[in-house]
Amino acid sequence: MSQNIRLFLGASSAVARHMAELYAAEGDALILAGRDTEDLERTASHLALKHKIKASALSYDALDFASHADFIAEVKTHAEGMNLHIIALAAYMPEQAEMDKDIDKALKCINTGYTGLVSVLHPLAAYLEEKRNGSVIIFGSVAGDRGRYGNYIYGSTKAALHCYGAGLRNRLEKSDVHVLTVKPGFIDTVMTRGMKLPPLPIAKPRTVAQNVIKANAKKRNEIYTPFFWWAIMLIIRNIPEFIFKKLKI
Repeated sequence: MSQNIRLFLGASSAVARHMAELYAAEGDALILAGRDTEDLERTASHLALKHKIKASALSYDALDFASHADFIAEVKTHAEGMNLHIIALAAYMPEQAEMDKDIDKALKCINTGYTGLVSVLHPLAAYLEEKRNGSVIIFGSVAGDRGRYGNYIYGSTKAALHCYGAGLRNRLEKSDVHVLTVKPGFIDTVMTRGMKLPPLPIAKPRTVAQNVIKANAKKRNEIYTPFFWWAIMLIIRNIPEFIFKKLKI
């Protein structure tokens, strides 16, 4: 039976680090991909030594589209003879007010969280389809369920990912490649600290990581994490538009 290798796109995030640790403990090989390769190399070396696995770090910049073909080739080389599983987490979330004033920040948000991911995901999806094994975990967000005054640019990237993930899931089903869409609520990470957030529970990164790994093992198609966000977003999605557009949320 072939060994699993887990590719993390945006491996510096707290959730990615916890997932990498948990998968390494199961004996899976790792590819930690992101911009801070020095930090990721230290993490890869630590996990390789601790869990006696193969782990490596690759440079991945969602905004550097010209580098993506070479990056994909490197991933395929590292994954040779193994079952490739992809976890897509890369994101950039400045305050909405900042993006309203600076179109470059808005475009960076869009390209980091959507187009830069699809640029790599789509060719690798074809690779998984040909191999007829592996999986894809796409990190969306509850922010993508409905455009809201407070974060509609970031939310639009997640909405696009939700749609992309649903289509990809439909496409890859016949090739035995599973696609899971994850919709987290607020997570206690560097990205959210200091931001003005609604008075709702903040999830720990490790809890989210555990929930996602469990859902992927069960071949769930979509999850909210923590689970109570399903009910919250059901309410938000069903507020009539004539009322919703008057709310500053």
